Amino acid sequence: MFSKTLHISTSPHIRQGMSTDMIMRNVVYAMMPLVVFSVVSFGLNALLVIITAVASSVLTEHALCRWSGKSSTVSDWSAVITGILLGLTLPPIFPLWMTFLGGVVSIAIGKFVFGGLGSNAFNPALVGRAFLQAAFPVAITTWHPSFLEGRFYSISKSVAAFPFSTPVVDGISGATPLSAFKFDKVTADTADLAFGFISGSTGETSAVLIILGGIYLAVRKMMNWRIPVAILTSVFVLSWILHIIDNQVYPSPEFMLFSGGLMLGAVFMATDMVGSPITPRGVVVYGAFIGLVVVVIRIWGGLPEGVMYAILLGNALTPHIDNLIRPRVYGTKKTKS
Repeated sequence: MFSKTLHISTSPHIRQGMSTDMIMRNVVYAMMPLVVFSVVSFGLNALLVIITAVASSVLTEHALCRWSGKSSTVSDWSAVITGILLGLTLPPIFPLWMTFLGGVVSIAIGKFVFGGLGSNAFNPALVGRAFLQAAFPVAITTWHPSFLEGRFYSISKSVAAFPFSTPVVDGISGATPLSAFKFDKVTADTADLAFGFISGSTGETSAVLIILGGIYLAVRKMMNWRIPVAILTSVFVLSWILHIIDNQVYPSPEFMLFSGGLMLGAVFMATDMVGSPITPRGVVVYGAFIGLVVVVIRIWGGLPEGVMYAILLGNALTPHIDNLIRPRVYGTKKTKS
């Protein structure tokens, strides 16, 4: 009587048609201007660090998939994103052998042990960087000035250091704006911070390019814009209050927003769909928490930067936020406690 088969499935029944690899590719596109600017700023050193981080992440994912008897998942572009983000968070003269090790840890520990894409509790790139921060604290806090002459045809001895040897920093080294403020109470020009004419990690310098990349993803509905807005608003409000209390001790909110890795973390890392809450109110709480931790570490902590730790703590808090902040089911009333 009926010639058609009835298919029964769970919601959602209307799909937008965006696949995982499509979203991941667009994230890569959004980061490409930032990668290009990092190479323009720091030259061959930054290019080699980013390429090594990507190669390490992709090779590790492919090898682990084969080792576990699964089909390789490198085609979904998630490992490429992890590698790019890891490379962008590292100093431009970071040794390549350490960079490669960081990519291995990012995929193997930050992603694979949790079950792969969609199951990782923490942002994999930040897991790798946290490992490098603990294992090589001197190398990961050794900075290099931007826009030096000869950056396109010379490679630092530190970058080319032999595996398991102590890196030798040749030429000039410099402090980041956050380090300069933390230890010398010296701030940088807001325009220089916004456009990236400063020292820092390979991809944290140009706040403008990071924001443009975030806008691109938000417009395409491939990123929850509420997360970076909540983080940046939290940082701005808290630092503004402190700056009013004592502007000689606490930096301006503009300095706090545009310095360090805040923009990079807020736009491309805290928005990880797996490690962030799923409800509108939950992402606001999540973002506000990350912003609070960033300010606390920067102002009162022993380190000049706290974005990495703030996002990792936010990732750990995400399941509890989702559990506590649940939307009311349509047609039901809120129960009284």
